[in-house]
Amino acid sequence: METLEPQPDRESGRLADNILYFARTLRAAGLPVGPGKVLDAIEAATTVGFARREDFYWTLHAVFVNRRDQQELFDQAFHVFWRNPQILERVMSLLLPDITPMAGQQPDNADELSRRLTDVLRPKDRDDGLPHEEEEQTEIDAVMTFSNKEVLQEIDFEKMSAEELAEAKRAIQAMRLPIMEVPTRRYQAARQGQRADLRATMRAGLRSGGDTIPLRWKRERRRHPPLVVLCDISGSMSRYSRMLLHFMHAVTSDRDRVHSFVFGTRLTNITRHLRHKDVDVAVEKVSESVVDWSGGTRIGACLHDFNVTWARRVLGQGAVVLLISDGLDRDNAEGLSGEIERLHKSCRRLIWLNPLLRYEAYEPRSMGAKAMIDHVDDFRTIHNLESLSELSAVLSHAPQRREEGLTSWQSKQA
Repeated sequence: METLEPQPDRESGRLADNILYFARTLRAAGLPVGPGKVLDAIEAATTVGFARREDFYWTLHAVFVNRRDQQELFDQAFHVFWRNPQILERVMSLLLPDITPMAGQQPDNADELSRRLTDVLRPKDRDDGLPHEEEEQTEIDAVMTFSNKEVLQEIDFEKMSAEELAEAKRAIQAMRLPIMEVPTRRYQAARQGQRADLRATMRAGLRSGGDTIPLRWKRERRRHPPLVVLCDISGSMSRYSRMLLHFMHAVTSDRDRVHSFVFGTRLTNITRHLRHKDVDVAVEKVSESVVDWSGGTRIGACLHDFNVTWARRVLGQGAVVLLISDGLDRDNAEGLSGEIERLHKSCRRLIWLNPLLRYEAYEPRSMGAKAMIDHVDDFRTIHNLESLSELSAVLSHAPQRREEGLTSWQSKQA
């Protein structure tokens, strides 16, 4: 392929400049775009041509998009950045005008875009000599981009900007999950206890020559139970599941015996990937291994796969299960009631985390939610940092089944 050489004429420079500006927009919104991809995009666009808008879209898509979770953001950015319907005719003649956001200019459909893209397209303070209201613009920027720690705790993951998402990810990595300790069948030596250790007592008597027999004690050994996380990655949960992957990585790095699974139309074990120390590498490996990201949901079939294939391996010693899902099932909850009941009976505690519960008027009306609600011990929301902190507090003690979360939610509905 012939290499695209830099052209000194003004029109070619404009084409390269606008592709560069588009790449900067993607990078600011969170996509990993570097100088190499910019050069590849310019060369690919020149090679493919601009006869059709669809060809131009997929040319840039092939260069800038590497993972499934990047598709939605790229699609929004493309249609806003290249929103002029006559743009391709101008690109064909290399007369694309400079796309520089003016003060006060906003996309027509800004309300429908994600906050990350809206924040990127918002005009910044520039020293370009153009008239603009400095005081008003500065005030708007400060309100929209600044958030202290307390405000960040309450912002919904779905409504966070790119800067807030990065800060939330750092906060999640610092989280610790103080799961309660439970007694095991084994014992350990203790200075005082309720049970005498006869073997240790006899050995101590032999060492002293039999003149005295010092009494030795033992107590129950306590240990954190295994933790199993089942996270829904369907289209309706995709924005939350991306953040929860960071939470799952933090928990996996903090303790042993943590098993993580994701499910959409099929079940995928991602425990091995989340053991990588670098969270970005871990999330990248998860994205490569999952083939049903942002698709449909078959909760019953996935739970059946888990109960048959993995339950005996990971649910031993009284495991605690976190089921993260909105309860929307495309199979009309076929077989879900039996599978969720089997899962409930196989674990110490089953906690259902549903981001839809953040709405006060929420009721489990879908068939999947109705099948699940009767077989969980706790029912809580998970949509922001505050809800993750509350989850840590809940797991720090061991209540009786259906004592707190589910019962309190039912009392609010009554």
